Amino acid sequence: MALRSTSMALRRAAVAAKPVRAFSAVSDAADAPAASNRNVGKPLGTYQWDDPLMMQGMLNEEETMIYETAKAYAKEELLPGVTMANRHETFDRKIMSDMGELGLLGPTINGYGCAGVGYNSYGLIAHAIEWVDSSYRSAMSVQSSL
Repeated sequence: MALRSTSMALRRAAVAAKPVRAFSAVSDAADAPAASNRNVGKPLGTYQWDDPLMMQGMLNEEETMIYETAKAYAKEELLPGVTMANRHETFDRKIMSDMGELGLLGPTINGYGCAGVGYNSYGLIAHAIEWVDSSYRSAMSVQSSL
């Protein structure tokens, strides 16, 4: 009985609640993120199919460039062959060489020809590669961590 009354109270509170804004449309210029922030003034509950985590508005210029590079590589090089690779249970070793040349392997390591970027950038690279297939991201993570 207590559970039922609690759930009813929560339901009434949710219905009565007003939408909350995720980002303020008005802020000081010094505190404002880049002008290209697509999320400014949108309700918190708004879903964007092309950016469900609303990452684009939170990335700095370097992170955006890294993410776009990894996403373009995944889309142009990995996506066309992923179905046949899974169907025939094969893995093209050239993928690892290509990722290494682009700086996608070992990105958090300083020196040794690695990019030396932060872990946020590493996560963005992993997100972009996994967009195609998690096995590519797993291979990338193993090669980046050894």
